[in-house]
Amino acid sequence: MAIDLTALRAHFPSLTTGLAFFDGPGGTQTPRPVADAIAATLTGPLSNRGTVSPSELNAERAVADFRAAYADLLNVPANGIVHGRSATQLTYDFSRHLAKTWNAGDEIVLSRLDHDANVRPWIQAAERAGVTVRWIEIAPETTELDLDSYERVLTPRTRLVAVTAASNVLGTKPPVRRIADRAHEVGALVYVDGVHYAAHHLVDVPALGVDVFVCSPYKFLGPHCGVLAAAPGFLETLRPDKLLPSPDTVPERFEFGTLPYEILAGATAAVDFLAELDPGTGISRRERLTRSFESLHEHELTLRARLQEGLESLGDAISLHSKAADRTPTLLMSIEGRDAREAQAHLAARDVVAPAGSFYAYEPFTALKLEAPALRAGLAPYNTTDDVARLLDGLADFL
Repeated sequence: MAIDLTALRAHFPSLTTGLAFFDGPGGTQTPRPVADAIAATLTGPLSNRGTVSPSELNAERAVADFRAAYADLLNVPANGIVHGRSATQLTYDFSRHLAKTWNAGDEIVLSRLDHDANVRPWIQAAERAGVTVRWIEIAPETTELDLDSYERVLTPRTRLVAVTAASNVLGTKPPVRRIADRAHEVGALVYVDGVHYAAHHLVDVPALGVDVFVCSPYKFLGPHCGVLAAAPGFLETLRPDKLLPSPDTVPERFEFGTLPYEILAGATAAVDFLAELDPGTGISRRERLTRSFESLHEHELTLRARLQEGLESLGDAISLHSKAADRTPTLLMSIEGRDAREAQAHLAARDVVAPAGSFYAYEPFTALKLEAPALRAGLAPYNTTDDVARLLDGLADFL
């Protein structure tokens, strides 16, 4: 079977505007069931969590349902799911938690492929702890990570390897399992930014072999928040700074202040929505997610091939920077002699949303000597062949 695009798109009020959205890597459009779940939770009854009144129980249910949904999405136990305001906030928090275990002379390894959210928090924590930062470089000809450079910087002094599962600008998907296995051989932890990856692939944290995985539901049809996944036993080893009366159980010890129950409900609804894209005969939510993501992957690969062929047909005026053999349906491009912001405005006047910028990907742009801004076209579940044609026609008009 395949995804029923007509039925899928009917759930998105924003699509009735006639806009064609290619800004999924920055945040997807929101289906009505997600908004309805947020509204229903907010209008309650709703109180702080407790076990007595219906309003308290509603809050408890929102938290429990959220943890169960992301346990299914990421394949970790429910008490290994941590909510955060964003993936950036979670990474800053955990950089401080983990830095407590570092000593002067230790080393950490970062990637030139990463969004700055998985770079700057670690650099700043390393500076405070007197820890040395080493780098995995990018191979310019392939836009893939140079694993030889990884071997050169990985040592018994390495305490952490932080790497993306997929670049938010190039789409490159590095071999995370291989990177993680080598890190574990020297006793290092592995922290993975899965924000872009989780929008296109069903995540299996144990199969990836990583210690910590973060993602952002608003990249896959949900509300703005972040989710961190790790083995509960690992989380038990970390002691964050926290208020004295606040819970010390895992994962609550990492969630500071009252949780946004309505956002949790919306994030849960996003997982349920994804599970029904093409559920097949699956009984469990994980089974339905597996089938749905298989169909989603096929749909996005088809559109990516059509988009890439169309861009290549426009000739040398378009320079495609996304070259990796294994990558998401996200294409970064420059336009010869033209400012990408002008192309963005030209497309917007034709109701095509494709942003220009560097997208917080400071390291990839610097390492590959790319000029910013560049134009990024990223596909999402609701995109169609007509959307792709409109983007290509708009760019052809611009050239």
